[in-house]
Amino acid sequence: MGDDHVTNNVDPADIGPETFNNAPIGVFDSGVGGLTVARTIVDQLPHESLIYIGDTAHSPYGDKSLDEVRTYARAVADDLVARGCKMIVIACNSASAAFADIAIEDYDVPVIPVILPAVKRATSTTHNRKVGVIGTAATVASGEYARTFERYIADEGMAEVDVYSEACPLFVPFVERGITTGRQILGITENYLEPLKEAGVDTVVLGCTHYPLLTGVVQLVMGDEVTLVSSAEETAKSVYRTLSETGQLADTDPDREVSLSFESTGDPARFASLATRFLGPAITSVSHIPELFR
Repeated sequence: MGDDHVTNNVDPADIGPETFNNAPIGVFDSGVGGLTVARTIVDQLPHESLIYIGDTAHSPYGDKSLDEVRTYARAVADDLVARGCKMIVIACNSASAAFADIAIEDYDVPVIPVILPAVKRATSTTHNRKVGVIGTAATVASGEYARTFERYIADEGMAEVDVYSEACPLFVPFVERGITTGRQILGITENYLEPLKEAGVDTVVLGCTHYPLLTGVVQLVMGDEVTLVSSAEETAKSVYRTLSETGQLADTDPDREVSLSFESTGDPARFASLATRFLGPAITSVSHIPELFR
């Protein structure tokens, strides 16, 4: 076949060594809700070390102005970057809405917010192009989900999606009190989701990192024919995809120690008590760190 023959046989000597990055992933939220993201990352990437900061001294971010949220989020993210994290995961919808674009521009490490991964999944999942988004009052009022849907659809040249957003302000306090079943939460959920049922959505984005703990009651109210999209689950998938594509996955050597660190800017005992509802026995201790700005 002469010199023009191309072979698919590859000499192993021509393949460079596989690259690893054992630096931790930095994850933060205003409180404990982002632990649903952390838990999914730990489940999907058990060899990765992780530093989680709950900025409980300023929780919740949902009732703060955008400028305040940006200030708090930058302080936490700056700290994680300074400590050598190879990636920053903004495991908070309010912080993602206020700070993600800035963080992506300013930091040299990948930044993964919670909104875009969920939007991508919902857009590819919906059949009737009607998507519901449930979130905190601040997240819904920000309009960031609707804007992200619009930008993503335009960039990808896809068919338009009608987005119906509903605030569910009582969901977070119920979850933090450990109430995820029962007649009271069922009645509240039916009231919140009735407009989405009337609109005929076939996909609902759980647009708050607390909400995966309410998957059962939300699915019951919406019906099995409606697909639920978890921002936590989709964010973890984005973390895996990004680390894989950039050659920054951790070494899978079983003898290498993996570190999971959980920190709170507020009362660590309260954080630990709430956190066990999200991450279970994986949380063995919580460290207190001082406020990251004055």
